[in-house]
Amino acid sequence: MNRFQRYMKQLPIRWKITIWSSLVLFVLFVAYNSVQYYVMRTWMIEQEERNIQEKMKEIQAYFSEQPFFVGRSEIINSSGFIEKINETNELIRVIDKDGALIVAVATNLPRELLITPVESENLEHVKVNGKHYLIHREPVITNGFIGYIEIIRDLKNYERLRGLIFLVTWSAGAGAILLSGVGGMLIAKQLLAPIQALTDTMKRIKMRGFKERVPQDKNQKDEIADLSNVFNEMMDDVEMSFQKQKQFVEDASHELRTPISILEGHLKLLNRWGKNDPEVLEESLKASQQEVERLKMLVYELLELTRLESDRLEVVEDLVEPVHVVEDVIKKFTLLHPDFTFTFTNHLKEPVKVAIAERHLEQVLIILMDNAVKYSSHSTTVEVTANNEGNQFTVSIKDYGIGVPQEDLQKIFDRFYRVDKARSREKGGQGLGLSIAKRMVDNYNGSIVADSVEGEWTNITVTLNAVHQVNET
Repeated sequence: MNRFQRYMKQLPIRWKITIWSSLVLFVLFVAYNSVQYYVMRTWMIEQEERNIQEKMKEIQAYFSEQPFFVGRSEIINSSGFIEKINETNELIRVIDKDGALIVAVATNLPRELLITPVESENLEHVKVNGKHYLIHREPVITNGFIGYIEIIRDLKNYERLRGLIFLVTWSAGAGAILLSGVGGMLIAKQLLAPIQALTDTMKRIKMRGFKERVPQDKNQKDEIADLSNVFNEMMDDVEMSFQKQKQFVEDASHELRTPISILEGHLKLLNRWGKNDPEVLEESLKASQQEVERLKMLVYELLELTRLESDRLEVVEDLVEPVHVVEDVIKKFTLLHPDFTFTFTNHLKEPVKVAIAERHLEQVLIILMDNAVKYSSHSTTVEVTANNEGNQFTVSIKDYGIGVPQEDLQKIFDRFYRVDKARSREKGGQGLGLSIAKRMVDNYNGSIVADSVEGEWTNITVTLNAVHQVNET
């Protein structure tokens, strides 16, 4: 049994389906054919027994209902009646109480059977020389005779029909099992074709890369089609993640190379002769400190972005009043940038609350306000607008600075993207702020979009879902 189980485990799924389907059908056919054969055989035997019993009653009635004296001679003279009701392969005989044969009529039976005595009580099946006989014996009593009527029937027609039924039943069963095996193989091949395609695609992905996909039939809507769809979608995500990771490594390497090169240059300068020149030493230390701060900020933002993209952000279901958070952030920026004018327009008709952690909303607003200040160019005005549309809260931050080209609007949320690389590097930007803001808003099922006219203005709108109206008392 264990060897069979090990053998089955080593077989391909196609053969497992074929073998198990054939085995199940074999068991079903055996059970069904056995029951059918038993029922048919029992019914035919009962028909033979009922027929011979009816014939016995007919003979007994013939003798008992005669109006005249019925003795031995009358019994002998009744052979005409017995011949009339006698059937093929059947013996009807009358014997007296001592067992002496009085009359016997037989058709297609051996002559020795006519004189062979039988020991039978009522109804019995016997086998003589390999032949199957049904024997029925009943007493006959008239006003002049006491004896027995015996009917012996050769059941060779029954045996022939039973054999034919057996042969047809089991031949049909064997043929059906054979066809079921072939059909099971074809069905298994058809069902496993998509899985084979999935396996082939995986092998191609292993050899050629992530661009391979499982071919799909648009008309196919079964579970395997769903599996193929999920696999393709997963591979799309994996490919996108791989590309992002590759781009991330390239961008991070590029961003880290500049401050490291600057630090290396100043250290070489100091090592050669600058350490003996106080002016050069002070300048190099100051520049190195700035680059270290830049490296520190870059590493912090990279870690923050990695944490967000790995879904380790703690999504808090607190309800906060966003207007208060916006006003607090504007106050902070007013103190940090006294030369700027920050205006806040509140279009909310009634107070609302949004399902977001206060610190996360504050971080998003700080990133957007900081970008607005950095890229304001000659303008010193930043406009903040709060509004609600249906069951959503929106806050927009608009600056009148260098703007963003239309073809780059979708790129500003990518990591390390800068509208003006020279200006942003001077201001210490790493190009990660908007990526962090977008990921944080996405984690709360919100959205962040940008609109801009190059050289004139940029407007970034944050939309947060699940707004709860507050009833003032």
